[in-house]
Amino acid sequence: MASRRPTLRLFAQCKTKPQFNHTWTPRRAASSFQSSGSARQAVSNSRNYLTLAAAGLAVATTLSYKMAVEDPIRCDSPTLAERDQQIKREKGVNDASPMRLRMEKFVKEQQKEIVRALEEADGTPFRVDEWQRKEGGGGITCVLQEGKVFEKAGVGVSVVYGTLPKPAIIKMRANHKNLAQEDDIPDSLEFFAAGLSLIVHPKNPMAPTVHLNYRYFETANPDGSSGAWWFGGGSDLTPSYLFDEDAIQFHKSLKEVCDAHDKEYYPRFKKWCDEYFYNKHRGECRGIGGIFFDDLDETVSDKENTFAFVQDALKSFAPTYISIINKRKDMPYTEEEKRWQQIRRGKYVEFNLVHDRGTAFGLNTPGARVESILMSLPLTARWEYMYEPAPKSREARLVEVLKNPKDWV
Repeated sequence: MASRRPTLRLFAQCKTKPQFNHTWTPRRAASSFQSSGSARQAVSNSRNYLTLAAAGLAVATTLSYKMAVEDPIRCDSPTLAERDQQIKREKGVNDASPMRLRMEKFVKEQQKEIVRALEEADGTPFRVDEWQRKEGGGGITCVLQEGKVFEKAGVGVSVVYGTLPKPAIIKMRANHKNLAQEDDIPDSLEFFAAGLSLIVHPKNPMAPTVHLNYRYFETANPDGSSGAWWFGGGSDLTPSYLFDEDAIQFHKSLKEVCDAHDKEYYPRFKKWCDEYFYNKHRGECRGIGGIFFDDLDETVSDKENTFAFVQDALKSFAPTYISIINKRKDMPYTEEEKRWQQIRRGKYVEFNLVHDRGTAFGLNTPGARVESILMSLPLTARWEYMYEPAPKSREARLVEVLKNPKDWV
């Protein structure tokens, strides 16, 4: 549409046409040539046409120059989302691609692997919804409800392109000084975010709920190159009934992954997890923890090594959790034990809706898909007024551990 504007302007400025009185005489046969007077009139008409053509060319040249100098055609630069679509079409995604595209490809691959593993454990297929954001990006939400083993399981990938306004840039600079220079903060910055989120709520109260999230965020320079960047994520276990061997197995798997990259990771991220997944209004942790980290950027490690750590951590999830599920999914339980599971799920919901930053970020992002964000909530939960577990019971022991986190490995 933009390419038509100069032509339209040219026609608008030339809409008053000069009037010429001329008569066109058709050619006759060779035997009836025009008289000498008619010939002179034809020559005069030809001169008029030449004069008109020269005048039109002069006007067109002058107007074209004026529009080029004073009112040039403006072509908007492609957005980051449009640049990435072009890269995918022309080159595909490989190890030389921008990190944002490699992370998107990786989490989509892992989503398929995890869904396959959970389907094998349950025997029920997931519902798969693909969706797009008009602002750029989209996602794939896979949900299983009322299965044989899982009451609800959700595995979602989201890819978000957007623009950070200046107030958001200023706020985020608290943790990322390289986001922008303090004396030169732009009015806006394009950003990209991609991640995989997972939540599984088993039917059997002896089987633990699990949560996982790994994500990548970066801003873009005007030419589409990467600006500031960081990774975040982690995984945590939330049992209703505590089996120490499950807690040890879960934490040991995470520690092995962390130690392979940096031996300071596990103690740091384990503590971070206990502090983050904490229900302040209840004075207890949401579960028995795992690892949690955020804002891992070049001040911690380079981009390639951090990506390698995230890949190993995510790949380790399914074998560990499926092993625990297979031990617990068929254990017998009572109605009272099911009731306790529902009460604990109520506490889980409280944290997600009151304290979780990820939920708040998602719900406040323009074009957010609310159903995908809230897939973490259980299908059923329970709140009872002033409920307290019996002293020295298994339920009471769990609460004690939640109030005083343990070192499991």
